[in-house]
Amino acid sequence: MPGFVAVPVALALCAGLVSGPAAPVADRPDCRAGPAGCYDLYTYGYSLGLHPFTGADAVREQLTDHFWLFPVSGGCAGRIRAGARCELLGGNPVEVEYIGSDFFQINTLPGHQLGRGMHIRFAFSRTLGFHTMTVRAWQDRSTDCTGEVLCNGVNRAFARVTWRVLAKTLHLSAYVA
Repeated sequence: MPGFVAVPVALALCAGLVSGPAAPVADRPDCRAGPAGCYDLYTYGYSLGLHPFTGADAVREQLTDHFWLFPVSGGCAGRIRAGARCELLGGNPVEVEYIGSDFFQINTLPGHQLGRGMHIRFAFSRTLGFHTMTVRAWQDRSTDCTGEVLCNGVNRAFARVTWRVLAKTLHLSAYVA
């Protein structure tokens, strides 16, 4: 049964138990700055509702100053800063890579259920008073589940639901931003 062996191997890759061959360091793109040259995983957009007197930067600030709104279990429940290391629900370690005026970005660390080296950017925008959160994720090409269909499918499904919950939370909290 050739397919029988592929499923456990794909699950092991997704869980980070086995990693595929790594590209030489000189050949790897720097995926921290953006998805160019990296493995693009997903882009999802969520409406945060009508908040005519709140700017996109205020919504980002609301979240990064009150990080307990994010599904976080420890380490960064208050205000986050670039370089901070947090544990998301389920014991999933991440590092805050960047915080801009209307976005912030995290990177998954070794021990994360979805593998290390996944960069996730949360960008906030406003058009005619309607706010949107766009979540984009990409991954270093040499990490745990790059290109694995099963792993990426699980990742996308989990992310879609998780970030929808975050968007619903921000839909309410943006009124106080």
